Amino acid sequence: MHASSETHSVTDPVPALSAEDLLKSVVASLDDNKAEDITSIDLAGKTGIADYMVIASGRSQRQVAALTDYVVKGLKQLGYKSPMVQGLEQADWVLIDAGDVIVHIFRPEVRSFYNLDKMWATDIDDQGEAESGDDTDPRILN
Repeated sequence: MHASSETHSVTDPVPALSAEDLLKSVVASLDDNKAEDITSIDLAGKTGIADYMVIASGRSQRQVAALTDYVVKGLKQLGYKSPMVQGLEQADWVLIDAGDVIVHIFRPEVRSFYNLDKMWATDIDDQGEAESGDDTDPRILN
C-alpha cells in the first residue's frame, strides 16, 4: 500500500520559522521576564548577518543569565533547535544567535559602554552627516 501525497511522514522537515515569529518570541520572552530597555532593530538593508537585532538589559549577571535561559527555551519551544549562545559564563554580555534574529542581553554598564543601539540604529547616511559636522540637510539646496 502506498501513502497518498497528503500523508506526512515523521521525517518531513519542520516548517521554517519566519524572522518575524522569532522576533515576536524573543521580545515577548524578554518583556515577560522583566528585561529592561528592550530595543528591536530592523537590519534589512544594513547587513546580511540577520533580519533583526534585539538588545535588552538585565539588572545583574544573574538576571542576564536567566533572561538568556528564558529566550533559548522559548526558541526551542517554537522548534528552533540550536540557537548559539556566547558569553553566558560571565553574563555581562550574552549573544544569542538565532539565525534571522540576533539577541544581545547586557548588564546596563556594559550596554552603555558598547552602545550597540546607536551603532546599528543609525543609518549610514546619518553617520556621514554626523561625521562632517554639517547639520544642514544635503537634499535641500539654498
